[in-house]
Amino acid sequence: MMAPDALAVTRLLQLASPMLPVGAYSYSQGLESAIETGLVSDEASARVWISDVLCFSIASFEAPLLWRLSGALIEDDYKLFVHWNAQFRSGRETAELRAETLQMGHALRVLMEDLPLTNAVDLKRLNEIAALTFPAAFSFAAHGMGVDRHNALVGYVWSWLENQVMAALKAVPLGQSAGQRLLAELAGNVAQIARSATTLADDDLSNFAPGLAIASCRHETQYSRLFRS
Repeated sequence: MMAPDALAVTRLLQLASPMLPVGAYSYSQGLESAIETGLVSDEASARVWISDVLCFSIASFEAPLLWRLSGALIEDDYKLFVHWNAQFRSGRETAELRAETLQMGHALRVLMEDLPLTNAVDLKRLNEIAALTFPAAFSFAAHGMGVDRHNALVGYVWSWLENQVMAALKAVPLGQSAGQRLLAELAGNVAQIARSATTLADDDLSNFAPGLAIASCRHETQYSRLFRS
């Protein structure tokens, strides 16, 4: 029999895996637009773009909100959970970014109904939440799977990073070795982002990344594209 802590690790790996059927692979979150306009054209510029989004959006907004969502679940406070879900949704500035988080949130909610990992009462409460975002669905899944709260946060940030690098490999394009170098270098920020997310005050939450928002807006009318955002 697998030890409880080892089982929790496998659950986290399952959630953070590119195989998770939520469609993350089909989104670039503005990166494809940055490539189209020449802002990203090689390994070095891809590193700058991804690092900046990590710093100005994931670290200061998305990760801290995931931490708050998981805390609300631990306290069994679904009113607070709904509040933070709405806060994240309001921070998706463009139609594509909103559609992405809602579509992925819905897909993960449906998946949780098919997996024997959460109880019917909690699933019913989750299904009553309109416009469920992906961070909310992810925190719910991690909580139901018995994944440590901090580990879930690290896994979430890592999953985002891996998806961005995979998008860069396809669209720049970059070679496999370049992708692994990017992951090796940028992964060093993940632990610090997770630590910072647990201490950031509510008034310090910020999603001020105008370059990302502009790239996402441009992508909505981009003629030729591989990704949905």
